[in-house]
Amino acid sequence: MDTFHHLSVMPDEVMTFLQPRPGGIYLDGTLGGGGHAALIARQCGPGNGMVIGIDQDHEALEAAGRRLAEFGATVRLVHGNFAELDRHLDTLAVTDLDGFLLDLGVSSHQLDSGGRGFSFQQDAPLDMRMDAGGAETAADLVNSLPEQELERIIRDYGEERWARRIAAFIVKARAEQAILTTLQLADVIKGAIPRAKWEERIHPATRTFQALRIAVNHELERLEQGLRAALDRLKPGGRGVVISFHSLEDRIVKHIFREYATGCICPRQLPVCICGRKPRVKILTSRPVTATETETDRNPRARSAKLRTAEKLNISEKSASSFY
Repeated sequence: MDTFHHLSVMPDEVMTFLQPRPGGIYLDGTLGGGGHAALIARQCGPGNGMVIGIDQDHEALEAAGRRLAEFGATVRLVHGNFAELDRHLDTLAVTDLDGFLLDLGVSSHQLDSGGRGFSFQQDAPLDMRMDAGGAETAADLVNSLPEQELERIIRDYGEERWARRIAAFIVKARAEQAILTTLQLADVIKGAIPRAKWEERIHPATRTFQALRIAVNHELERLEQGLRAALDRLKPGGRGVVISFHSLEDRIVKHIFREYATGCICPRQLPVCICGRKPRVKILTSRPVTATETETDRNPRARSAKLRTAEKLNISEKSASSFY
């Protein structure tokens, strides 16, 4: 029995924007359980179409392999992080892509799996590594980082207003006993935030756990590196689709898309362009697309999802990009 479970977010919207074609080469850079990849594989294969699925979670790859077995050689699975996209594509002798999807964040399986340490809903080792072979765990960070660095991570990555108190409480608690489990850390955080200030619908540990997960997995740095590499590998007319789940991710995606969609950067007073810069993509979503009410009723974790997409231009194209 397959114990890996993950509901693919906005599958209809992904296919509408990605528009996979028979014979095309497509990347799913965050494979998860393989739900999106299966939809793409049905459109681009059989024949010489290809779906490249990358994931750093061995459990996800194993589950996706079972789910995608029916597509045979159309699907190529790669263990790794999409930030190293160039190396992975070079290994497969793939030079460019007809499209790519990055579905960011943590899968339902990772959140619900007792031993992974992503959730404060059950006691587990304070791990949070998406790749179990990674170096530092969340426990390593919590028990070793200076108080000011903990505060910065919790403030910047978790957007937590109580970051200073939480960091101070963590340092005080670890001086008495190492913080090694999810419930230990959750209790420290609950003690740091005054009870009257707890938000009604958000557990007080939510933002700190998010911040530590981002820090452990270097998610923001890898997003920027991988998204740029994927855009550079797109063929003219190819499309990139990115689904993000919190404002930090969405901000990075929006800014990179905007950068690639920007043409001439010469000073306005110059009568003619001398920089020669042309837009490399056209942004197709002037505002992020969100999940329908029907989907969020079925999958509450889709509520925070934001989808953005861009299309690669020919270098000679002079059409203006649309962004806000």
